[in-house]
Amino acid sequence: MFTTQILSGDKPQQYAQLAAQARALLAGEHDRIANAANLSALVYHALPELNWVGFYFFDGTELVVGPFQGQPACVRIPLSRGVCGAAARTGETQRVDDVNAVPDHIACDAASRSELVVPLFHEGALLGVFDLDSPVPGRFDVDDQWGVEEIAQVYVESLGL
Repeated sequence: MFTTQILSGDKPQQYAQLAAQARALLAGEHDRIANAANLSALVYHALPELNWVGFYFFDGTELVVGPFQGQPACVRIPLSRGVCGAAARTGETQRVDDVNAVPDHIACDAASRSELVVPLFHEGALLGVFDLDSPVPGRFDVDDQWGVEEIAQVYVESLGL
Protein backbone atom coordinates (compact mmCIF):
# COMPACT_ATOMS: atom_id res chain seq x y z
CA MET A 1 0.00 0.00 0.00
CA PHE A 2 1.24 3.48 -0.91
CA THR A 3 1.16 6.20 1.73
CA THR A 4 1.65 9.85 0.89
CA GLN A 5 3.98 11.84 3.10
CA ILE A 6 3.68 15.47 4.14
CA LEU A 7 6.05 17.68 2.16
CA SER A 8 8.59 19.76 4.08
CA GLY A 9 11.33 22.29 3.42
CA ASP A 10 11.42 24.98 0.77
CA LYS A 11 9.55 24.61 -2.52
CA PRO A 12 12.38 22.85 -4.46
CA GLN A 13 12.79 20.38 -1.58
CA GLN A 14 9.04 19.76 -1.54
CA TYR A 15 9.01 19.05 -5.26
CA ALA A 16 11.96 16.67 -4.89
CA GLN A 17 9.99 14.81 -2.21
CA LEU A 18 6.87 14.81 -4.40
CA ALA A 19 8.83 13.46 -7.38
CA ALA A 20 10.21 10.68 -5.18
CA GLN A 21 6.67 9.85 -4.04
CA ALA A 22 5.53 9.83 -7.69
CA ARG A 23 8.33 7.43 -8.66
CA ALA A 24 7.41 5.11 -5.80
CA LEU A 25 3.69 5.29 -6.64
CA LEU A 26 4.20 4.52 -10.34
CA ALA A 27 7.00 1.96 -9.93
CA GLY A 28 6.36 -1.21 -11.89
CA GLU A 29 3.15 0.03 -13.53
CA HIS A 30 3.12 1.01 -17.20
CA ASP A 31 -0.59 1.65 -17.86
CA ARG A 32 -1.08 5.28 -18.90
CA ILE A 33 -4.58 5.57 -17.42
CA ALA A 34 -3.72 3.99 -14.07
CA ASN A 35 -0.59 6.10 -13.71
CA ALA A 36 -2.34 9.31 -14.76
CA ALA A 37 -5.13 8.66 -12.26
CA ASN A 38 -2.78 8.02 -9.37
CA LEU A 39 -0.47 10.89 -10.25
CA SER A 40 -3.40 13.32 -10.54
CA ALA A 41 -4.61 12.33 -7.08
CA LEU A 42 -1.13 12.52 -5.57
CA VAL A 43 -0.44 16.04 -6.87
CA TYR A 44 -3.96 17.33 -6.17
CA HIS A 45 -3.74 16.33 -2.51
CA ALA A 46 -0.06 17.22 -2.00
CA LEU A 47 0.03 20.79 -3.31
CA PRO A 48 -1.95 23.71 -1.87
CA GLU A 49 -4.31 26.06 -3.69
CA LEU A 50 -5.23 23.80 -6.61
CA ASN A 51 -8.73 23.26 -7.96
CA TRP A 52 -7.91 20.93 -10.87
CA VAL A 53 -5.08 18.52 -11.70
CA GLY A 54 -5.18 16.13 -14.60
CA PHE A 55 -4.21 14.88 -17.99
CA TYR A 56 -5.36 15.47 -21.53
CA PHE A 57 -4.22 12.86 -24.05
CA PHE A 58 -3.52 13.56 -27.72
CA ASP A 59 -5.67 11.37 -29.98
CA GLY A 60 -3.90 12.37 -33.18
CA THR A 61 -6.16 15.37 -33.76
CA GLU A 62 -7.00 17.03 -30.45
CA LEU A 63 -6.59 16.70 -26.70
CA VAL A 64 -9.09 14.45 -24.91
CA VAL A 65 -9.62 14.57 -21.16
CA GLY A 66 -8.00 11.79 -19.16
CA PRO A 67 -7.87 11.07 -15.44
CA PHE A 68 -8.13 14.13 -13.20
CA GLN A 69 -9.09 15.51 -9.80
CA GLY A 70 -11.46 18.47 -9.54
CA GLN A 71 -14.65 19.70 -11.16
CA PRO A 72 -15.88 18.10 -14.41
CA ALA A 73 -13.70 19.21 -17.30
CA CYS A 74 -13.91 20.10 -20.96
CA VAL A 75 -13.79 16.82 -22.88
CA ARG A 76 -11.97 17.94 -26.04
CA ILE A 77 -9.51 20.76 -26.64
CA PRO A 78 -8.25 21.63 -30.11
CA LEU A 79 -4.52 22.31 -30.35
CA SER A 80 -5.38 25.75 -31.72
CA ARG A 81 -7.10 26.95 -28.51
CA GLY A 82 -6.43 27.56 -24.86
CA VAL A 83 -3.48 27.09 -22.57
CA CYS A 84 -3.49 23.30 -22.97
CA GLY A 85 -3.64 23.62 -26.75
CA ALA A 86 -0.72 26.08 -26.68
CA ALA A 87 1.42 23.70 -24.60
CA ALA A 88 0.68 20.81 -26.95
CA ARG A 89 1.14 22.91 -30.10
CA THR A 90 4.40 24.62 -29.08
CA GLY A 91 5.92 21.82 -27.00
CA GLU A 92 6.62 24.39 -24.27
CA THR A 93 5.33 24.58 -20.72
CA GLN A 94 2.69 27.28 -20.32
CA ARG A 95 2.65 29.17 -17.00
CA VAL A 96 -0.19 31.68 -16.89
CA ASP A 97 -0.67 34.06 -13.97
CA ASP A 98 -4.15 35.20 -15.08
CA VAL A 99 -6.11 32.95 -17.42
CA ASN A 100 -8.64 35.75 -17.97
CA ALA A 101 -5.92 37.65 -19.84
CA VAL A 102 -5.54 34.80 -22.36
CA PRO A 103 -7.86 35.64 -25.29
CA ASP A 104 -8.57 32.02 -26.27
CA HIS A 105 -8.61 30.55 -22.74
CA ILE A 106 -11.11 27.72 -22.38
CA ALA A 107 -12.87 28.15 -19.04
CA CYS A 108 -13.80 24.66 -17.92
CA ASP A 109 -14.04 25.86 -14.29
CA ALA A 110 -14.89 29.55 -13.84
CA ALA A 111 -13.03 29.50 -10.49
CA SER A 112 -9.66 28.90 -12.17
CA ARG A 113 -7.46 32.00 -12.28
CA SER A 114 -3.97 30.65 -13.00
CA GLU A 115 -2.72 27.60 -14.86
CA LEU A 116 0.41 25.53 -15.43
CA VAL A 117 0.45 23.09 -18.35
CA VAL A 118 3.36 20.78 -19.19
CA PRO A 119 3.41 19.04 -22.57
CA LEU A 120 4.14 15.32 -22.54
CA PHE A 121 6.42 14.00 -25.27
CA HIS A 122 8.17 10.73 -25.96
CA GLU A 123 10.84 10.66 -28.68
CA GLY A 124 9.31 13.76 -30.27
CA ALA A 125 5.77 12.41 -30.31
CA LEU A 126 3.07 14.31 -28.44
CA LEU A 127 1.36 12.13 -25.81
CA GLY A 128 -0.71 14.88 -24.19
CA VAL A 129 -0.44 17.46 -21.42
CA PHE A 130 -0.35 17.55 -17.62
CA ASP A 131 -2.53 20.44 -16.43
CA LEU A 132 -2.77 22.19 -13.03
CA ASP A 133 -5.29 24.95 -12.32
CA SER A 134 -5.60 27.23 -9.31
CA PRO A 135 -8.25 29.66 -8.08
CA VAL A 136 -5.38 31.95 -6.99
CA PRO A 137 -3.96 34.43 -9.52
CA GLY A 138 -0.20 34.02 -9.97
CA ARG A 139 -0.20 30.72 -8.05
CA PHE A 140 2.61 29.15 -10.09
CA ASP A 141 6.22 30.34 -10.15
CA VAL A 142 9.39 29.01 -11.75
CA ASP A 143 9.93 26.52 -8.89
CA ASP A 144 6.45 25.12 -9.53
CA GLN A 145 7.20 24.90 -13.23
CA TRP A 146 10.44 22.99 -12.71
CA GLY A 147 8.86 20.72 -10.11
CA VAL A 148 5.81 19.88 -12.21
CA GLU A 149 7.99 19.36 -15.30
CA GLU A 150 9.99 16.78 -13.32
CA ILE A 151 6.80 15.04 -12.18
CA ALA A 152 5.53 15.02 -15.78
CA GLN A 153 8.80 13.38 -16.82
CA VAL A 154 8.33 10.75 -14.10
CA TYR A 155 4.94 10.00 -15.67
CA VAL A 156 6.36 9.65 -19.20
CA GLU A 157 9.18 7.40 -17.95
CA SER A 158 6.67 5.22 -16.08
CA LEU A 159 5.00 4.27 -19.35
CA GLY A 160 8.06 2.25 -20.40
CA LEU A 161 7.75 3.34 -24.02
